[in-house]
Amino acid sequence: MREINKYVDNKIIKIPGGEIALRDDRIKRKWAVEIKPFLLSKYLVTSELYSYITKNLTLNLNGEKKPVVNVSWHDAVSFCNLLSEKSGLNKCYSLSSNGEEILCDWESDGYRLPTDAEWEYACKAGTTGARYGDLDKIAWYKENSGGKVHDVGEKEPNPWGLYDMLGNVWEWCWDVYDEQVYGSYRILRGGGWSDPDRGCLATNRRRSHPTFSIDDLGFRLAKSY
Repeated sequence: MREINKYVDNKIIKIPGGEIALRDDRIKRKWAVEIKPFLLSKYLVTSELYSYITKNLTLNLNGEKKPVVNVSWHDAVSFCNLLSEKSGLNKCYSLSSNGEEILCDWESDGYRLPTDAEWEYACKAGTTGARYGDLDKIAWYKENSGGKVHDVGEKEPNPWGLYDMLGNVWEWCWDVYDEQVYGSYRILRGGGWSDPDRGCLATNRRRSHPTFSIDDLGFRLAKSY
């Protein structure tokens, strides 16, 4: 337990409640979401933490302090539950009675993925632009990454102390992208090391199938409180 706390508890930030205005340029829609206070990890989940919890050493080959990548949405959800269990917390995720849907208990004290709205709200951290700072100072992207993923926390954090919210790797969120059009595809946020500057915006939203794993896609831990 103490070893897990070293990896997680001192690396999580309290995010204040508020409201975020979201938009989807694809369908020309805008809407507001109320955000309850929550907790969010200041760093992406690293290969070191992922391999320590899951005992899967094959995903630690790119370097211990780099974000874990090549993990599916299902892998990320399973990791959250496993970390919760090993931390003595209640798991957030469970299967529906028919076994076809993953449900989230938002009142659980365990670890989970951030929602789409929580992610953008935390990324902006009270700022109003599409980025919270100069891109070269805050993000690894196509022009400065050297074509590879980098250790977490090497760039400047946003005003709330969160690192790599833009660039380095994309991040899985909880939400379905557009069920009517894309079925179970889940939302990705943040941009990655191979994206041009226009890919690294707080408002960018992409999608991927929850079973897919990609070399510039990882995740970050959230927690209700």
